[in-house]
Parts: sequence; structure tokens; C-alpha cells
Amino acid sequence: MMVLDKEDVQRVFRRKITLGCRSFWKGLQPGLLAPEVPWILGVPMLSVQPKGKQKGCAGCNRKIKDRYLLKALDKYWHEDCLKCACCDCRLGEVGSTLYTKANLILCRRDYLRLFGTTGNCAACSKLIPAFEMVMRARDNVYHLDCFACQLCNQRFCVGDKFFLKNNMILCQMDYEEGQLNGTFDSQVQ
Repeated sequence: MMVLDKEDVQRVFRRKITLGCRSFWKGLQPGLLAPEVPWILGVPMLSVQPKGKQKGCAGCNRKIKDRYLLKALDKYWHEDCLKCACCDCRLGEVGSTLYTKANLILCRRDYLRLFGTTGNCAACSKLIPAFEMVMRARDNVYHLDCFACQLCNQRFCVGDKFFLKNNMILCQMDYEEGQLNGTFDSQVQ
């Protein structure tokens, strides 16, 4: 295991290695780093490569001889190789988040520009922004607030039993009432 001293930490922050999204270096654990090193959800915002153990870069396929490296998507990268596929910005410098879609590695700005919506809500037909949490039932996507019985407006949570009939979300009570009246045939979700 490796313990970073204050000089190492200051050198890292001078170089602005800030990629924390999905980064993890197994040799570093909370409590072993100097208190100045920030942690995001238990993940250090930097990776330190021990001397003698060189990793291969996923971007250029060359050995990473630098002391500092980035780890994203379970792969190791040179600081200069982890770039947005669209604007070519160095992802270690523009923030702590990267996005992947269609085998592309993207910065936040380009991800939202290219894939800014996840489609339309099946209940209200309004656009759903890419960053918004959603609920899904079969091929339908819903805003969290729209994921409710469309007859009585009872909201559902993850794991709640609901029924889907003719693209309508129904609670158990409304579905059973429709069954008794002969309105619906059985199609349980």
C-alpha cells in the first residue's frame, strides 16, 4: 500500500488531475491519503501508479510511464488520451464526469448536445431530459411524476405492482374493477 505525503498531494493538485467519475485505484483507501485529498463516494479523485508497475493505456495502447494516470470504464489512460470523442477536450480537466453512449466517450456538454433527451413520456407526451430519472414499463418511458395509475392518479414506486393495458398504467384496484366489468383482459406487469 502507498501513503501520499503532502508534497505528493500538492503536486497532484498543481497538475489538476480531477477525474473522479468511475475512477478507482485499488492501492489507495480512505485514511491512507493525506486529508487534503478529496474523495467522492469513497473514490479518490486521483490515481497514483506505484513505481515498477506500469499499466497499458486504453487510448494509445502504450505503457503508462507517468506517475499519475486516470482510470475510467475499468481501463487505464494517460491524461492526454482520455478525451471527448467530439470536442477532443481532456476529460481529466473539464470535470469529474464522463459519459458513454454508442461506444463514444463524451464530455457532459457533448453528451447532452447529442443525446439530450431520452424520448417522450408515454403518459404526458412531453420530452424527458437525458439527465432525468425515469420509470420504464415495457417499451414505455415515464417521468417519475407521471408514473401513476391513469384512472385514480395513485403514484407507483419501484417494486409496486401495476398493470399495463393499452399503454395505460393501472393500479391493482382499477385493473380488477375493469376485469369485473369486462373492460380489460388479464395482462399483468
